[in-house]
Amino acid sequence: MTWAGKRRDMPELGKIDREFFDEYVYPHLGADREDVTLGPQHGVDFGVVDVGDEAVAMATDPIFIMPSLGFERAAWFAIHILMSDVAVSGIPPSHLSVDFNLPPEITNEEFETVWETFDREAEKYGVSVVTGHTGRYEGCNYPMVGGGTAVSVGEFDDLVRPDGARPGDRVVITKGPAIEATGLLSIQFESLMRGEMPDEDIDAAMDRFYDMSPVDDALTAAAAGPVTAMHDATECGIYGGLYEMARAADVGIEIERDAVPVQPGVVEACDFFGIDPWISISEGTVLAAVDPSGVDDVLDALASEDIPAADVGEITEGTGLVVDGEPTDHPGADPFWVAMAEYMERLQAE
Repeated sequence: MTWAGKRRDMPELGKIDREFFDEYVYPHLGADREDVTLGPQHGVDFGVVDVGDEAVAMATDPIFIMPSLGFERAAWFAIHILMSDVAVSGIPPSHLSVDFNLPPEITNEEFETVWETFDREAEKYGVSVVTGHTGRYEGCNYPMVGGGTAVSVGEFDDLVRPDGARPGDRVVITKGPAIEATGLLSIQFESLMRGEMPDEDIDAAMDRFYDMSPVDDALTAAAAGPVTAMHDATECGIYGGLYEMARAADVGIEIERDAVPVQPGVVEACDFFGIDPWISISEGTVLAAVDPSGVDDVLDALASEDIPAADVGEITEGTGLVVDGEPTDHPGADPFWVAMAEYMERLQAE
């Protein structure tokens, strides 16, 4: 079948779905190399290469800069996005490659703020920037202003594979649903929310912004106990992430929704924007499969870092996701992107 004859459409907004990936991307991955021990899979955060008997995990993401957040805050989020997917490998990020394709209107001072923030956060985590590209170009627009690849180098024994969940493992979730959706939408559209909902709920929702990094969650959990798999609950949120984790390992996952921690302001903000928090983007939330022997150690370690977390269910012999006894499909599309576009139009109309 020719490319022109393929009928699966790319989603209008957000990441491609599994069907599009399987039809267009997966059959065309270049050379088949023996040193690739974990290659591309839909819903899997990182790949792994064996280099001299060391595991080299790597992941690529857009550089996401929203000037309306303020350039320091926007840059903090941008670099944590780049580090997040390799962090769930359990091996700390070590190297970073960045490509800035910047809009012409960015000033030297604004870029300086972005880069100084990248430098500060990279140094904090022991990450070295090893290569990259920077330039202003016509046709480049916020928030997607380039891309980057983060790398983690370590022992294979320390690697937490995304497909490692085993029947009998417990499911640990940090922070809860819709962390990113809540943090970004509330800051972006604070003026539309004021007067429409209580100020304390708005303030609580905006406080979720600095929860939007899973890096500390993932590294803390991996260091504390036998973690068999981790996944960052990004697009399609907790339900999408758990479904993808189950599919990667060919297992089932059963959870009790009331056991999942929910942070202040999340429900109220999601109600305001008309989105379901359980299927909305939640960068900062880690989904972990943990050997039962290590659950208490993992939860204690997370608590010591003031990271909310709970044991919410188990890995089973079945397939797919079951929530409160009900089979739950992958959401397919994340409502965050439609809400962002809709409320941006409202804001511009004011």
